[in-house]
Amino acid sequence: MRSVFIAIAMTFSAAFACGAETVSIQHRFGTTTIDGTPERVVSLSYIGHDYVLALGVVPVGLRYWYGPHPYGVWPWAQDALGDAEPAVIYGDIDVEQIALLEPDLILGQASGMTEREYNMLSTIAPTVAPLAEYGDYGTPWQVMHERIGIALGRADTAREQISALEERIAKLRQDHPEWQGSTGTVGWPVRIGAFAQQDIRGRLIADLGFAITPAVNDMVRGTNFYVIVPPETLEPIDTDILIWMDSPNPEAALDRIQLRPMMRAVREGREILIDEELSSAMSHSSPLSLNFALDYLVPVIVAAADGNPRTHARNAHAKTVGAPDE
Repeated sequence: MRSVFIAIAMTFSAAFACGAETVSIQHRFGTTTIDGTPERVVSLSYIGHDYVLALGVVPVGLRYWYGPHPYGVWPWAQDALGDAEPAVIYGDIDVEQIALLEPDLILGQASGMTEREYNMLSTIAPTVAPLAEYGDYGTPWQVMHERIGIALGRADTAREQISALEERIAKLRQDHPEWQGSTGTVGWPVRIGAFAQQDIRGRLIADLGFAITPAVNDMVRGTNFYVIVPPETLEPIDTDILIWMDSPNPEAALDRIQLRPMMRAVREGREILIDEELSSAMSHSSPLSLNFALDYLVPVIVAAADGNPRTHARNAHAKTVGAPDE
């Protein structure tokens, strides 16, 4: 994680130095200068409103990703939203809708924003595009939160929240030395796939001590973050823990994987099945959602990682595969 903060320091040194009303933030399309403290913020990232809300700012507009929740805000962030009713942007970036919101800041990290869209949005308000080096959707949560905190004039709060979450993760590593050097997979059972270590989901279990296998990482190209694993070659995901993200009828999907009973992870009870809410928390990968995810994921990892198929765990959002019904 130290390398992440070095990158932050290099990118934002001018912003830290100025300390108040004007900050400049670099991104893939250039540099954006923000004067004063924004009051009308539009978040175009599919997950960015989580970060904005964590910093105590309610956006006037946000981008809907998926899910049944009002305004696209999942339960871990609903208290921060309160009674606010932000405009919701569905589908593609709608420049006209955004202009009608009269924003004074547009946040476009993890948005898939093109340079043409950036140029149009920049005529409306200062617009922060993604960094080039992480692709559209792979920015580490620390970098993303730091950038958003600086843009909102809340860099100190962002750093405090980053430190608190990193300390929690470090404490979990300290409490579970047996995880260090182990392997892990975050995958999807319908069309068998796995998230690479550069992905926000893979990065979480890596931070806990579980390395994504080189076989998975080597299949990733460029800024891609997900690989399809051939059903006849499951070795890359036969790891010390195997987390299956939610899918339609997930247990039936697992049963359709013909070679799955031959996997060590299956024989030793190392599989974990997580529901839609916990899958979404890992996928949002924000300070709010990651704290939620750790609450429910860690107790089940403890049971799965011991390699004893008779050890089971279950809670409201996760269970070891084969855990008896309560």
